[in-house]
Amino acid sequence: MKPAHFVGATREAIRRFPKAARLRAGHELFLVQAGREPTDWRPMPDIGPGACEIRVHVPGGAFRVFYVAGLGEAIYVLHACQKKTARTGRRDLEIAAQRYRQAAAAARAR
Repeated sequence: MKPAHFVGATREAIRRFPKAARLRAGHELFLVQAGREPTDWRPMPDIGPGACEIRVHVPGGAFRVFYVAGLGEAIYVLHACQKKTARTGRRDLEIAAQRYRQAAAAARAR
């Protein structure tokens, strides 16, 4: 089981999700930690090599959790947000990419 490292304020962002979305995101991250694929995901190469997006849909809306599992012996949870439009917001992608660079530097230092 890989440990999960939350980069920046990602843990707090997930805690602000509605309960159903928070539970679903936690389960999906557990699957990644166990070496399995999340239920609904897609690669996000614009964030960085190996970065992925977990897609969570609940009655309260659509939520996204960005992570990378290929940097060393941990998964790095980069960013989490509620999706309010058809496209993922540019600012959300920029935050995830910046945190990807931080995670990559931390993985190299370990």
